[in-house]
Amino acid sequence: MAVLATSYLKRRENENYRFEQIIGNAPTWQSVLEEVALVGPTDSTVLIIGETGTGKELIARAIHNASSRSGCPFVRLNCAAIPFDLLESELFGHEKGAFTGAITQRVGRFEAADGGTLFLDEVGDIALNLQAKLLRVLQEQEFERLGSTYTRRVDIRVIAATNQDLTARVVEKQFRMDLYYRLNVFPIALPPLRRRVEDVPLLVTHFVEKFGTRMSKRISRISDHAMDALIRHNWPGNIRELQNYIERAVILTKGDVLQMPPLPSLMLSKTEPTTLADAERNHILKALEESNWIVGGKSGAAARLGLARTTLIAKIRKCGISRELFQTRLAM
Repeated sequence: MAVLATSYLKRRENENYRFEQIIGNAPTWQSVLEEVALVGPTDSTVLIIGETGTGKELIARAIHNASSRSGCPFVRLNCAAIPFDLLESELFGHEKGAFTGAITQRVGRFEAADGGTLFLDEVGDIALNLQAKLLRVLQEQEFERLGSTYTRRVDIRVIAATNQDLTARVVEKQFRMDLYYRLNVFPIALPPLRRRVEDVPLLVTHFVEKFGTRMSKRISRISDHAMDALIRHNWPGNIRELQNYIERAVILTKGDVLQMPPLPSLMLSKTEPTTLADAERNHILKALEESNWIVGGKSGAAARLGLARTTLIAKIRKCGISRELFQTRLAM
């Protein structure tokens, strides 16, 4: 029975955490944080690319907090959540009487973010006829409210995010090439949770502590079998799906041992085919576990996979596989 490692969640000098509330030691995630540390203090436009639930807004806030604008507004707009006929008003604002239903003057998100950062989530969903206006604001830092001829200037930093392939959208003529290049000044690609499985125990601990505190429950243990199942699960909904699952588990738990509800069916929840890289990684992990992490020799993982020992070692490094993940889990 493993003890939840709450000590992992505290920021200490000898740990790799660089930003509060951002949890993870996986090499793929640490690379993201290094990029955040580099671009944060600048005023450059950032494009965050990642699947749904990978933490795009969290990274956007980290970039804002690392900048000289950290004391100014961080304004968020989900471009996919606003109806097409209202999005322009949300972005730029409107004057009273600008259109039917505009009974008062309204300040848009660009104006509200003046001096700070505007985070445009799901920017790939903005309609083509509005993309030209967005491009102008990014280039000139000026705009007009709907129904007004007065040009307003703003000083903002734009961080955009998308779960779409914008280059494909450009080829399909659904996204302006000039806007894409204007947004893609400093791209940051977030890894899905299945490519940073080393962080699952840390995230589980964090969410158990979070929801346990909220529900006045003291949960201190999780079985090795349960943690192993969480690590092996594909989590197509990424961190958000894991968080929701752990909240459900905490609700069901009556004692100090986390009670696991059935894991979501991958047949129902999987949104994309498993990539060749994912399949190879999972296959290597299985062989390593079956051979008790012995790489060479007749009963080692390399022999099971039909590979030379040096070839397998190179693949293990490339995939970011580490035995420390499993050693840490068993010691927790």
